Amino acid sequence: MFPGLATIFLSSFVIALSGALMPGPLLTVTIAESSGRGMLTGPLLIIGHGLLELTVVIALLSGFAPLLLRDDIFVTVSLVGGVILLWMAFSMLRGIPHLRLDYDQKTRRSENIIITGIILSAVNPYFILWWATIGLGYIIYSTKFGIAGVIAFFLGHILADLGWYSCVSWAMVKGRRFISNTGYRRLIAGCAVFLIVFAGYFFYSGVDRLV
Repeated sequence: MFPGLATIFLSSFVIALSGALMPGPLLTVTIAESSGRGMLTGPLLIIGHGLLELTVVIALLSGFAPLLLRDDIFVTVSLVGGVILLWMAFSMLRGIPHLRLDYDQKTRRSENIIITGIILSAVNPYFILWWATIGLGYIIYSTKFGIAGVIAFFLGHILADLGWYSCVSWAMVKGRRFISNTGYRRLIAGCAVFLIVFAGYFFYSGVDRLV
């Protein structure tokens, strides 16, 4: 049984890592927030992300996969997600003139970064689609080994995300000594532009599925 569990864990880790390495709203916000919040930014975002993923796994095991595949769910999440990403992007752009690389920024930010991780994941329609298809298939295979198989799958998946996003936050914090305030503002502006692009893609995906 152990070789089977090890295979599930390692394959889940590799697949999740390949997804985590791809640019997305969660990665963009990790880059934008880490300089002000510190090295815990990535891990805290992933805690929120992981809590939502655990909820989805439980829902899938309970038979909710058909609901997640419905077109109206996909369209709603796409459009709402697009609006939220646009709001985040314009908030970042509006604050650029006042940004500086300063540890004191952490004390001025009151929003809960764990909640941000949950929201960013929930408003991504492809997060739901992935879990309702690839994720569901993996869960079904994992259940052949009982609850231990599902745990091995989930641990491999979440540890890949946690490892990568921790590295991103660490790199951003350690890299502050090499980045000027002007360079930092340009980086945040670039992140905001990426969020606008993702918002447009979400809108397009939702409208395309609607028609």
